[in-house]
Amino acid sequence: MKRDMDLIRKIMLRIEEEYVSTAIYNLKVDGYSADQVATHCKMLYEAGLLADYKAQYAGNELYMFGVSNLTWDGYDYLDKIRDDTVWKKVKDTAKEHGVPLMLDTVKQISTAIISAMTEGAIKAIAGV
Repeated sequence: MKRDMDLIRKIMLRIEEEYVSTAIYNLKVDGYSADQVATHCKMLYEAGLLADYKAQYAGNELYMFGVSNLTWDGYDYLDKIRDDTVWKKVKDTAKEHGVPLMLDTVKQISTAIISAMTEGAIKAIAGV
C-alpha cells in the first residue's frame, strides 16, 4: 500500500480530537477503508508518532485495530501541519520542487514556512 500523507494528517487530527484516556478502536476516516487507516496508523506507530497500535486479524482479513494517543513527537509534527494553509503550502512546495512528501521533508518544509510566517508577523508588529 502506498503511503498517503493526507491520510496521515487526517488520522492524527482525528486521534487528537477523539482520544481521551483509553484506546480508540477501528478509527474511521471518511473516504478511506479500514485497511488503509489501520496500515497508516501502524506507520505512525513505527515512526514514533503514535504511542500504541494493535491489530487483530481473522485469517488474512483485518478484524479490528486500536490506537492510543499521539506521542510528544507526534504532537510536534501535527502542530507543524495542522493549519490547512500551511499544509497546502507544504504540498505545493514539495510538488513544485520535485521533493517527495516524506516525514522529514514535510517537517523541514513546514518549519521553513512557519518561520517565514513568523518573521513576517514580527516585521508587521515592529512596523518594518
